[in-house]
Amino acid sequence: MTWQGILQIFVLLAVVTVVGFFLSKYMYNALEGGRTFMDRVLVPCERGVYRICGIDPTVEMRWTRYVFALLMVNVVGFVILMILLALQPVLTIFNPAHMPQVPFWVNLNTSISFMTNTNWQNYGGETTLSYLSQMWLTVQQFLSPVTGICLLLAVVRGFSRHNANTIGNFWRDFIRTLLWVAIPLAIVGAVVLIALGSPQNLHAYTVVHTLQGHKQVIAQGPVASMTSIMQLGDNGGGFFNMNAAQPFAGPNAASIVFQLILGFSVPVACIFLFGKMVKNTRQARPIYWSMVILFVIGALVLYHFEAVGNPALAAHHIHLAASHNLEGKETRFGTGTTSLFENSTTTISWGSVIASNDSLTPIGGLVPLFNMMTGEVIFGSWGAGMIGMIAYAVLALFLAGLMVGRTPEYLGKKIESFEVKMAVLSMVVPSLVILVLSALSVALPAGKSGIFNPGPHGLSEVLYAFSSGVGNNGSAFGGLSSATPWYSATVGLAMLLGRFPMYIPLVAMGASLAKKQRIPESAGTFPTHGPLFTVLLTGTVVVVGALIFFPALALGPFAEQFAAHAGKLFGG
Repeated sequence: MTWQGILQIFVLLAVVTVVGFFLSKYMYNALEGGRTFMDRVLVPCERGVYRICGIDPTVEMRWTRYVFALLMVNVVGFVILMILLALQPVLTIFNPAHMPQVPFWVNLNTSISFMTNTNWQNYGGETTLSYLSQMWLTVQQFLSPVTGICLLLAVVRGFSRHNANTIGNFWRDFIRTLLWVAIPLAIVGAVVLIALGSPQNLHAYTVVHTLQGHKQVIAQGPVASMTSIMQLGDNGGGFFNMNAAQPFAGPNAASIVFQLILGFSVPVACIFLFGKMVKNTRQARPIYWSMVILFVIGALVLYHFEAVGNPALAAHHIHLAASHNLEGKETRFGTGTTSLFENSTTTISWGSVIASNDSLTPIGGLVPLFNMMTGEVIFGSWGAGMIGMIAYAVLALFLAGLMVGRTPEYLGKKIESFEVKMAVLSMVVPSLVILVLSALSVALPAGKSGIFNPGPHGLSEVLYAFSSGVGNNGSAFGGLSSATPWYSATVGLAMLLGRFPMYIPLVAMGASLAKKQRIPESAGTFPTHGPLFTVLLTGTVVVVGALIFFPALALGPFAEQFAAHAGKLFGG
């Protein structure tokens, strides 16, 4: 480890905190009725959309109607994508490489993936999809994160309102987030990425002949626009199979740093937006610091173990300098930047990678795996990470209330049995899906046939696949044949269950809180704006994750790490 590698962790946090703080002010004004400098241009566009679609933005919705509208937006995008991928050879427009039909199971998995903001890809984008298909994937990368912001607004209004039966108008939230936040930021991001070297065109693939006499086909296309929204929207689904490590997607260090800032900007802004919506900005501090603590610990642990390298080499008396531990790393940027990027990819529910996770050391691979097993609440994706942390806050206060024999309160609302049940349900469902589907995959022939590495490393690959699906992350551990019908179907199921059954109960919790009368603070009210609550919240996230997943992790990454210290290797 070097001081420069450690310093960049804290520099990144400082930059994204400043960006997120100012962006939260803009988002609050845009989404909660204030004024922004974009209103003169966007308000007429908004009114035009309302007229065309027959929407009355002043009509408030109950939570059931709000969720139904949200689901319908996702279903329409899913159906259109299924049709486009199925008809890809017929739709010759923007298909210069004459890409064939996408196999059904891959089509189904991909359509679910981009509907749920997972962007899991078990194919090579540049070798499977036409430009037209890639462009609709880009459309989905706008729609899915925007619905995440709508979920956040619905839940937080439960705390900001009282004696209310409604939680807002979905269509107003959706259109405002799309017009004021997603599209402008994505345009700025695309322009910057073009300036930094990413291509943006519809040219035919370039065929070149190498010095060795071989033919190479180089894909290009609308790369910058897709990279911008994939990183900004915490989608992660890349134009290329190599993702951000491909020189067109990540041409230089400046591009990689800019993509990191894009990915963190809105999730960090959501923390401060929460404080503004509940009219108490201090309430955002414990959540922010809890996320920062978990992020820094993960970044330092991953960096340390990747810098040290594989202990099995030392056991066989092979000693390499830390700078030489570059297997599977992005060699242009080194171990420090690669480790930071890989930790970030599972804290902001990104899924974008510049390294092969399969080549990480066992404990290095454990860090992104555990980040996802927390429910992607360490910053997380647009809105989803923040409401996941709110669920942990409700659980933490419930546990604190049990210890003192008092009904817990949060932001002036009593937390009763229904709210606790919904919070716990949002945690139990994804955890159950990860463990059950992983167990079936290592027990059934259909699952075992896709595992290339025996022993604990193979288990880690399976755990990672389903954690990535449930966490709507989309990154892959590698070394797993995930394009088979078994993994296409089961990971697709995991993505569905990790998105909607996880977050819909939290919307129901928000609706329940909105109906309640606000109660004043008393001497027995647990303070939720100071360091004590930060410690309680952080501990709850870690303990809940450890209790649920430690047995599986003990058989996977931990077992592999101990075996490596003894010189034991698990060949493919």
